[in-house]
Amino acid sequence: MGICLDELRQLVIRPTLKHLRNWSPGMENLLLGTAAQESQLGFHLKQGRRHGLGIYQIQPHTHREIWDEYLIDHSALASKVRGLASQRDFLDHPHSELATNLRYATAIAWLIYRAAHVYKVDEGDIAAMARLWHQHFHHGPAASARDFECSYARLISAADPTDCAPRYSGEAHQPRHRGPRSAPGARLSGQPSRQPLA
Repeated sequence: MGICLDELRQLVIRPTLKHLRNWSPGMENLLLGTAAQESQLGFHLKQGRRHGLGIYQIQPHTHREIWDEYLIDHSALASKVRGLASQRDFLDHPHSELATNLRYATAIAWLIYRAAHVYKVDEGDIAAMARLWHQHFHHGPAASARDFECSYARLISAADPTDCAPRYSGEAHQPRHRGPRSAPGARLSGQPSRQPLA
């Protein structure tokens, strides 16, 4: 088992979404479901040779894209997100924040959905959350929307469906890229810039 569900909800996800002025029960549940599916609520922070990091298993190239392609056009929001990161370590090792800083990782996970124009989700519509996760967050072919629903049932709603064998995104053999990707050598900066990051 990973992080206590209630503590993750009340001490990490909820205050982070409120800091970003985007809290809703549905978005809170979507992020909880994402953490349940991706890492068993933090049981794994890095799975084998997979590239994802932290409780949401966010990949470094996705992290770069959020800064280089989305936050670059939202300076006030970028400032709020940057305020959640470490002052010095973020500049030297930005991707490590995904594994070591729960509130920062939560903000980036929320931004992945936000950049995909996910603004609202019904707090009880687990099937819709599963579709959103599979369409916008999922990294590979191993797990399905049904796996998200099973993870949600086992770890969040305390059900235990017997036909669910958990498969996590970290088990994917080949990453499935969606949309434009930043150059592999791109680096994050503390402040978004209009210049390409070198």
